[in-house]
Amino acid sequence: MTEQRIILEMGTGNDLYGEDYTKAACRAVQNALHHSSIVLFKSLGIDHRQMRVQVTIGVQNPGRVDTEVVAAELPRGYAEVSVVHGGLNVHDPDNATTHVIATAAIAALLPIEASAWRLCTPAD
Repeated sequence: MTEQRIILEMGTGNDLYGEDYTKAACRAVQNALHHSSIVLFKSLGIDHRQMRVQVTIGVQNPGRVDTEVVAAELPRGYAEVSVVHGGLNVHDPDNATTHVIATAAIAALLPIEASAWRLCTPAD
């Protein structure tokens, strides 16, 4: 059985005053999750623990993100979190602070047997 991506969501999050990259990453994940609802688990009787969730976080300083904390934000499936260079830092010289902006891409994948499904027209 091959895995198929069943959803892809994006989100953004920030930490305006603490330069906390993990906090910004968690907020980006929460933002992405607020855009989605995967009802097929209950509707089709699929165990959500079968779902693999790939999370990619983009920030300017990837080494400052605690991936275990970010993974704990996900309510279902088993998470794989990777952090890459991306996002945005906005420096405020007047207040000597840097605002951290993170982006998140969340892909949910399920093992699906292709022969068990078929596309049909509304008349079928």
